[in-house]
Amino acid sequence: MAGAPQVDFALDTYECIVLYPGAAGRALPAETIQRLQAEHAEHMQALQRRGIVLVAGSVDGPARNPAPPIGFGLARTGSVEDVRSVMEADPAVQAGLYRVDVMTFLCPAGSLEFPLAKAQS
Repeated sequence: MAGAPQVDFALDTYECIVLYPGAAGRALPAETIQRLQAEHAEHMQALQRRGIVLVAGSVDGPARNPAPPIGFGLARTGSVEDVRSVMEADPAVQAGLYRVDVMTFLCPAGSLEFPLAKAQS
């Protein structure tokens, strides 16, 4: 992987999911936004049940331009492209309420645990 740090300790590799407000979000009716948010939550829970996404949640901060991320998650499939594909299948992403970016996240091996993911496996 390009850009991997040269360190003298083992690294764990995850796929980092970052969710942003989408271009269509402001133009959608309130009831459509509410329905899409519910469908998004169902999609993410299904990905967690399937063991694709280890953890996901929303983030909040001051309004900025460009808009800051509104959600974050970690997966561990070994493929940024696979995670991007399942995230792009999210109904809220397809409708333009959200847009998603997926990138590699590296951290010292063993530094993260996901008890909910373990309980579901």
